Amino acid sequence: MFYSAEFWVGVSFLIFIGILVYMKVPAMLAKSLDERAETIRKELDSARRLREEAQDLLADYQRKQREAEVEAQQIIEGARREAEALKAEGERSMQEALARRTRLAEEKIARAEAQALAEVRAAAVEAATAAAERIVKGKMAGGLGASLVEQSIRDLKGKLN
Repeated sequence: MFYSAEFWVGVSFLIFIGILVYMKVPAMLAKSLDERAETIRKELDSARRLREEAQDLLADYQRKQREAEVEAQQIIEGARREAEALKAEGERSMQEALARRTRLAEEKIARAEAQALAEVRAAAVEAATAAAERIVKGKMAGGLGASLVEQSIRDLKGKLN
């Protein structure tokens, strides 16, 4: 038995195990494994916490995105209403300007008609007085007729104008 190799391997194995136990290697190994397990647990907790924070941030950004979309729709709708109001205001002011210009043109035409009528009347009066003057001069001979005609013409011009 002392000469067998298996015996000495077994003895050396037991001595080796004894040295390991004496040096407290199993405790150190267990401590090291416990520390590693604690480190992994902390990392997992940290990862879980980070994941939750990321989910919260994602939910917050999604909520902000929805709010921004609603606000953008409100801005678009407000701009649309304002554009329609500006369009209506422009059309109204254009109609007012057109009506004002039409009224001014009609007034101008009425003034031109009145002026033309006055000019026609004046020309008719001049023609009538000239014709009356010729007729009266032809019928009345002498100085009395001429002075009477001139006096009548002057009176007629004053009455007609």
